Amino acid sequence: MALLASVFVVAACGLVYELAAAALASYVLGDSVLQFSTIIGAYLFAMGVGSYLSRFFERQLPAHFLRIELLVALIGGALPALLFIANAWTPGAFRLLLYGLVLVVGMLVGLEIPLVMRILKRNVALRDLVSQVLTFDYLGALAVSVAFPLVLVPQLGLIRTGLLFGLMNAAVAVWALWLFRDELRQWRAHAAACAGVLALLGAGFAGADQITTLAEDRFYQDRIVASERSPWQRIVVTQGRTGHRLFLNGNLQFAERDEYRYHEALVHPAMAAHGAPKKVAVLGGGDGMAVREVLKYPSVQSITLVELDPAMTRLFAQQPALARLNAGALASPKVTIVNTDAFKWLEQGADQGGGSYDVIVVDFPDPTNFAIGKLYTNSFYALLDQRLAAGGYAVVQTTSPLVARKSFWTVVGTIESVGLRAAPYHAHVPSFGEWGFVIASRRPWRLPDALPGGLRFLDLPALAPMFDFPRDMARVPADVNRLSNQALVTTYEREWGKVHE
Repeated sequence: MALLASVFVVAACGLVYELAAAALASYVLGDSVLQFSTIIGAYLFAMGVGSYLSRFFERQLPAHFLRIELLVALIGGALPALLFIANAWTPGAFRLLLYGLVLVVGMLVGLEIPLVMRILKRNVALRDLVSQVLTFDYLGALAVSVAFPLVLVPQLGLIRTGLLFGLMNAAVAVWALWLFRDELRQWRAHAAACAGVLALLGAGFAGADQITTLAEDRFYQDRIVASERSPWQRIVVTQGRTGHRLFLNGNLQFAERDEYRYHEALVHPAMAAHGAPKKVAVLGGGDGMAVREVLKYPSVQSITLVELDPAMTRLFAQQPALARLNAGALASPKVTIVNTDAFKWLEQGADQGGGSYDVIVVDFPDPTNFAIGKLYTNSFYALLDQRLAAGGYAVVQTTSPLVARKSFWTVVGTIESVGLRAAPYHAHVPSFGEWGFVIASRRPWRLPDALPGGLRFLDLPALAPMFDFPRDMARVPADVNRLSNQALVTTYEREWGKVHE
């Protein structure tokens, strides 16, 4: 029974390494569906190779099993830490190291179960052996598949999760050392190897924060003043000579020195054109910067901020240095924070006859994966239309029309496909380059008569030219982005991928 319990642990550990590699690949390389598919495919292929190779292990099976457990523990447990460091110090080698580690760990994991079954065959009938081993194998996989996103990563982070399960693999090796002590020819050497692996993994677990700091300090360059791992993303705020910068999963979201250009361009063309908006919704924008700009209109009576990640709104509401960036906007009595998925929020409001909004500001990250890409689909914009007042405006941040030209016009065409008018425009934000936005409404957008006082970037003479597009950003044919195809994610990945080649 104890050996069968080890099958449960072995299966759980193997799946953790696979999920950790896929999660890291999606963070660094984007396109989560592609990364998870290729990582899982490569891992299963490697397991098949390992299972085939197990036929060549004929003698001293307990000793082979023990050594394999130690190798899996050491390599698999260190996998997230090694990939984090590689991404920070040698980003060009990240993909090679990623698939190299996946193949090595997969082959080692593929060796484990066949060896366990051959060891168990001494005392268990074949019929019962197969059913029992597979039962414990699948139970281990089930337990980890639930715990990984809900408990392990949110509470421990990827580095500590990998090291913890490496320690569990090493514990199985220690148990095998005791169970087969009479069969092992070099017991002392095996004992020393177990002790060494446990010491290394234990030291890594204790120093996981230092490992993370080593990688992030190199990657972000500036001093990290706030960092948090939530179930949805890695949030990092840095501070350097040019001020604070916000990164989500390593992608820059704003830089203090020029964020006012982005947020003024995002908010004021729609707000000022409305005239006297009273009820406003901000979807995304958990940093509170867009809310700060909305609050510059005395007519505004209520703002609903819909942000998926409570860690974002908590950081930018409670940390004094970050709250100063949004001028304490999230503490305003006019602001109601709703931590939920914006798609679901729109659906629930439409189903329950929720009220309409004069202006809706949509400030999501770029569509780097299908989870975000759904927020740029015609299904999403149809729901947005239902929550927009008859004379209201919605505005959507829409990536760079210069770098990702087809992606930009895909969003414009998708908005138009649900019957809304689209007024695309662009502004220069030094940290990002030329950046695009789209106003969606049932009535034509008109140039406002006035803008709020105290703006640092926008004025009326500068506003009209933002709606003109030069030849290299002019409209190109593009598909409608639908939930069924998510064409935008593929297009976006291809266009931005060329910039990094």
